Amino acid sequence: MKKRVKSILPALGLITGTAIGAGFLGIPSVISKSGFLIGFIELIILALFVLFLKLCLGEVILRTRGNHQLTGYAEKYLGKTGKAIMFFALIFGILSAMVAYLIAEGETLSYLIIGNTSYALYFSLGFWLLIACLSYIGLKALKKYDKIGLFIVLFLVLIIFIIFFKTIKIENLTYLNNSNIFLPIGVILFSFLAFSAVPEAFRTLKGNERALKKTITLGIFIPFIVYVLFSLIVVGNFGLNIPEISVLVLGRFSSLLAVITLFTAFFTSAIVIRDMFRFDFKTGRFYGWILACFVPLILFLVIYFFKLVSFVQLLSIAGIVSGGLTGICILFMNVRAKKLGKRKPEYTIKLTMKKAIIISALFLAAVACALIF
Repeated sequence: MKKRVKSILPALGLITGTAIGAGFLGIPSVISKSGFLIGFIELIILALFVLFLKLCLGEVILRTRGNHQLTGYAEKYLGKTGKAIMFFALIFGILSAMVAYLIAEGETLSYLIIGNTSYALYFSLGFWLLIACLSYIGLKALKKYDKIGLFIVLFLVLIIFIIFFKTIKIENLTYLNNSNIFLPIGVILFSFLAFSAVPEAFRTLKGNERALKKTITLGIFIPFIVYVLFSLIVVGNFGLNIPEISVLVLGRFSSLLAVITLFTAFFTSAIVIRDMFRFDFKTGRFYGWILACFVPLILFLVIYFFKLVSFVQLLSIAGIVSGGLTGICILFMNVRAKKLGKRKPEYTIKLTMKKAIIISALFLAAVACALIF
């Protein structure tokens, strides 16, 4: 019994550590522009929807023998076209996220240590070097640091909430701007995604597969609570005067929260890309690691020096494009896995082809609105 309880924590830390990354730093900024109430409602809706998608993905994983990443499951149940779509969605989303992590971590570390963001580039490069070394070690290091990171994040969020709760201004929370109703969708969706962490979590639960459903559910619930409390504090205290990396307005101590969450999120993302090439494209561990570490670095340097997109723009585009394509693929993978899967799953989701088409159409409509507005 003790062994089972212990095995859940690394997997839970992995999923939450991937989700609570750069995304939550941008949520208060976009929510402040639409209004806290609008943002809160969208947080609930998107959290429930992504939970449904992740549970569908979990069933796909449980019905399939062997180790795969999302591209491998897509090929197995949707063919080569499905694999190509999933590959694009996964690469686009994860690489966008990793670039955002490098941007945010550099600015946060520079602010925390120096007191301003003038040395952000150097701290970003130092952070990248550390993660490159750790990601080569692999899943054993991931199990250790993501579990520790989860507890530190929850502790810091609680401390920030206690410190800033008394200074919340009600007028900041009652502000509404209907013209920006779709603005938070991309960033919020991005903040809940972390689909690629589910197969990695499954690997850490080896021998305790029954716990996958609970792990996925808690892996949505914990980020949801963190996002709500963090947005309540930042928007409640600062209203519309919130930078894109919102933790910077809370002071240097609070920046520790961003440093830790960005560390765990970037770490997991690097492992995911490495394993995708390793398992699904048979590149081998070393070449998978090279691709996982050096491609994000090159993209970061290009975006940084040419100032192509802002931090929030990057998160929003990644959430809409990657989240939309990945979510739809998962729905149809689930339907196909019910027929073609070779293993009896520990749980099932009631989903038919008709329901998958309807849900996909509604999802596409919401994503289109977010992209247009």
